[in-house]
Amino acid sequence: MSKVICYTKAHSPNIYDENTWYFELFSIPSQKAPNIGHVGNHFLNELRRSCISPSPVIFDFTILAMSIVAADRAILRRNSPDGWTRQIELEVPLHDVTGWTKVKKKLEYMLRFLSGDFWTLTFVPLQETIVFQESHNHLENDCVCLLSGGMDSLVGGIDLCTAGRKPLFVAQTVRGDAAHQREYANALGKNNLCQWSCYIKKNGAAENSTRARSIIFFAFALLASCKVSTTAEGRKEIYVPESGFISLNIPLDPLRSGSLSTKTTHPLYMKALQEIWDEMGFRVDLILPYRYKTKGEVLLDCKNQELMKTLIMGTTSCGKYNRHGYRHCGVCIPCLVRRASFMKTQMVDNTDKGYCVDNLKFSSSRDLAAAALAVSQYEATGVENLIRGELNFASGDERAKYVAVFERGLCEIRDLLKENSVL
Repeated sequence: MSKVICYTKAHSPNIYDENTWYFELFSIPSQKAPNIGHVGNHFLNELRRSCISPSPVIFDFTILAMSIVAADRAILRRNSPDGWTRQIELEVPLHDVTGWTKVKKKLEYMLRFLSGDFWTLTFVPLQETIVFQESHNHLENDCVCLLSGGMDSLVGGIDLCTAGRKPLFVAQTVRGDAAHQREYANALGKNNLCQWSCYIKKNGAAENSTRARSIIFFAFALLASCKVSTTAEGRKEIYVPESGFISLNIPLDPLRSGSLSTKTTHPLYMKALQEIWDEMGFRVDLILPYRYKTKGEVLLDCKNQELMKTLIMGTTSCGKYNRHGYRHCGVCIPCLVRRASFMKTQMVDNTDKGYCVDNLKFSSSRDLAAAALAVSQYEATGVENLIRGELNFASGDERAKYVAVFERGLCEIRDLLKENSVL
């Protein structure tokens, strides 16, 4: 069991165990030791500048999310008995310990699914209330929309604005994407972007699998929802524009099953998060408008083709973007899906800076090989043999829709591989 303790400056530990990781929340610790780090040291000021005044219990979810992401980075998978699965004991200070304790088991289950690890959460009372200014919210926006800098989120924003909605965009500041996030938000309105960071600092090596990273995105979205108006039913809406093929992320190679594939917006994860929020009394709905669409279909159906084509080439898809000088590698699964979506729409792919590997035919990429194998298996035995047990969570019409979107997405990749003489 690996232990991580998160705390605020007012609740700094008296003794630091050398076998425990410590992270100070929202400030830089005065104590110096190899096992002491910090997270979100600029975040409170960023939030206040956004004129958002969350309730203590809503802000608790941000504290929880930052602590989870810090623990996810601190504990190295390679030190686990199987080289992957970790047992993480995480202590988090919260305003509403009683309320969050009621959903603790659901949180642990959700994190188990999201990261593939075994989590044990302990909540302790926050020693001080984190106070924000009185709300200056003008409720000019009527929904929240995630804006990652990727293709789907750009189209999601365009579609909402074209339909007459007034989204408040939420972005997590990521090197290489931050400027594009601002560009896209500005193209869709003014003063409509919350761009925040949960900057994590630790000594030594950090775990780079980061399977739990998306929880901070949803924490930021929940905070932003405090600034938007409600629906007629008295609820707030958070749009999560992610194509269904990517959301499902059904492994194209049996070796990538389970948590070896990311679950960033997986339907089970979204369902678990929604249930937790509902139980905590958050009248907020997570909406996935493209859950039954491929990426190519998302582009084809965009409600403002002219604007989309003006901006789409600057979007980021690559899973290894920062490893290649902020350039698309061209051969990872997200890059293949991106390239296939352009083929689907018959758009000329003029992705900014191009691809590190442009000619797929001569690539030795493992991802490309997995995609080719999956397509070959699909053509030989059908789609169900590829899905295996990945859709056991769904039944009836919902399952049929997920099967269909996976099959159509795979066919987009197939067309790309055949066009490039890989198959």
